[in-house]
Amino acid sequence: MDFAVRIIRFIKTFSHSFEDAIIAKQLVRSATSIASNYRAACRSRSKAEYFSKICIVVEESDETLFWLELLMKSGMIKDQNVEELHEEATEL
Repeated sequence: MDFAVRIIRFIKTFSHSFEDAIIAKQLVRSATSIASNYRAACRSRSKAEYFSKICIVVEESDETLFWLELLMKSGMIKDQNVEELHEEATEL
């Protein structure tokens, strides 16, 4: 959940351009999904349910990485925070 909160705070620094709004929406969606699905995995009732939720966590972490990489490569964000968030998403 802490990672999701940092992402939310990070996107508040974006401009209000069309491109920023689209990427911000996608980034918040994937980052918050990591937290909610990990929580669901921790409350799973079976190994199969746990595995299913953890697989979603991995997918959403990868999607979050994609959006952070897009921000860096496009030059939309030139901020040390994006690199730190990218590193944390990789760890997740």
